[in-house]
Amino acid sequence: MRPKLPCPIPRATFPVLLAGMLAWPTAGALAQHKVVIYRCTDASGALTVQNDVPCAKGSKQDKRVIEAAPSVATPPAFVTARPVAPVMPMPAANPPAPAGVSEAPVATIADADRLPPPALFECRTYDNDRYLHDDGNPPQRCAPMQTTGLGGSADGGAGAACQMVDDSCQRVADGALCESWQQRLRELESALRFGQVDDRATAQAQVERIGRIVRESTCGK
Repeated sequence: MRPKLPCPIPRATFPVLLAGMLAWPTAGALAQHKVVIYRCTDASGALTVQNDVPCAKGSKQDKRVIEAAPSVATPPAFVTARPVAPVMPMPAANPPAPAGVSEAPVATIADADRLPPPALFECRTYDNDRYLHDDGNPPQRCAPMQTTGLGGSADGGAGAACQMVDDSCQRVADGALCESWQQRLRELESALRFGQVDDRATAQAQVERIGRIVRESTCGK
């Protein structure tokens, strides 16, 4: 009686096994990636957040290093050379954005790493109009002056004149900073939405900057 020999592996299975072994990731593919985030506050109190780029000279710098979790690939399954039916791909839970539309990355900041928002000032003009401003010394404005003619009449055609005056500004209390920053963001968004701005690009940049302050400071808890 002849002894039973072990069953040989089918020849057609070798390419599949070899492809599965080559698809297994190396140790270098599992290395972690570190992201360095710099939070910069300049002399006027304006806050900016940037990745992998240190703050400019003269700015207050707060550095955070975030380690992204390594992506571990699933080990390949050994399959036979038996033909299988094609599998239709499942629709993605979050479909990609349409061409031409870029999605801004959402930074996840732990509450313990959040910093208070920068200083904010409430200013009043010569005609008692109030507004919020990053700087306690905004540019001067020209207040109109009443002119008179040679005879002392205000309608004498002497022309128009104005006098440069300073707005009166007072720093917002720390307990009201978040509410004031959120109010300023709403006002800028409304002015941009209804076309009440002279420079739309500058107004859009202001909305994005103040939005980051509200989201990434202690106001975003």
